[in-house]
Amino acid sequence: MTATTRPQGGSVSEPTLYVAFELSLKQWKLAMTSGFGVEPWVRTVAAGDLGAVRRIMAEARVRFGLGARMQVVSCDEAGRDGFWIHRALIGLGVQNRVVDSASIEVSRRARRAKTDRLDALKLVRMLVRVCAGEAGVWREVRVPSAEAEAARHVSRERAALVQDHTRLINQMRGWLATWGAQLPRARAGTWWTQVRTWADAPLPRELQERLARAAERLALLETQIATLDRTQTAAIAAAAPTSAVKRLAQVRGVGVSGASVLVAEGLIWREFRNRREIGGFLGFAPTPFQSGEVTHDQGISRAGNPRLQAISVQLAWNWVRWQPESALTRWFHAFATTQRLRRVGIVALARKLLIALWRYSTTGVVPTGAVLKAA
Repeated sequence: MTATTRPQGGSVSEPTLYVAFELSLKQWKLAMTSGFGVEPWVRTVAAGDLGAVRRIMAEARVRFGLGARMQVVSCDEAGRDGFWIHRALIGLGVQNRVVDSASIEVSRRARRAKTDRLDALKLVRMLVRVCAGEAGVWREVRVPSAEAEAARHVSRERAALVQDHTRLINQMRGWLATWGAQLPRARAGTWWTQVRTWADAPLPRELQERLARAAERLALLETQIATLDRTQTAAIAAAAPTSAVKRLAQVRGVGVSGASVLVAEGLIWREFRNRREIGGFLGFAPTPFQSGEVTHDQGISRAGNPRLQAISVQLAWNWVRWQPESALTRWFHAFATTQRLRRVGIVALARKLLIALWRYSTTGVVPTGAVLKAA
């Protein structure tokens, strides 16, 4: 979650209470100040106690001599609590910012003091700098709507189930390999009783029982994956013809699952403004190194959304297969003249393709040479 947001309202010349939340499982640290040069005030409340938060902010107004018409600006780090705290603070009339924790500057000393109190104090001082107009202090997370956040569960659950399915298949292959046997492609009924070892003998009883239990788990995973596939298909069928997910699903090589993941992970609701923002969020961007006369490229950053990275590379390979006449595929074949360049080129193609699909889903401009599915 590293997409930056546009600067929001707030001025250090107005009566403003700045509040930084340092969140933990059992308690929250609140560091508050009224601006530059004012020593922050730190209080502790029980985690989730919004009533205590409201009460302490009222006490801070009196402590810092702010009027009743003051505005409250706050920040918290994106983490395990998701975005419910952000929505709760917005409901209290607070202008809240969700910060990407990886973008917060830290001391480079080998051993630095690290406590919740110190983190809260650092956050509130950085918040004042941001509201004063200083750029590059941190990166903020673009918060999805409650509906968009809930919709992500379907595609993420499916991805987790597919990973479990692959892991279980590989485990079964490994168990059989220790006996010189192979996992049959066609597996019906009690197939493990028909598998023979290297000595043309039946598998040991213990292994057969283990395979039987694994086969039960495998069948359950396949059933659940099929259920989620039907859910995604039904959602796309019910979508408006001009919706992003409907448009993406019509592109040959993208498919229902690919379109669902792209939309769920924020291709639309993150409101990218240009291709650079998409590349930065994806993480497939160059990382230069220049110091004095030493200059070299450190490769791609890989600091993006891992789910979007995985699906973009998969879609890139599908694109090469199903869109052979497109401009992107022709570029890939012209570039990838060796095996090494194929590995490099597919990452570049994934970035180019995601930008093209974003442009198509938002403006309707079909990628050059791409073929759409028949209606």
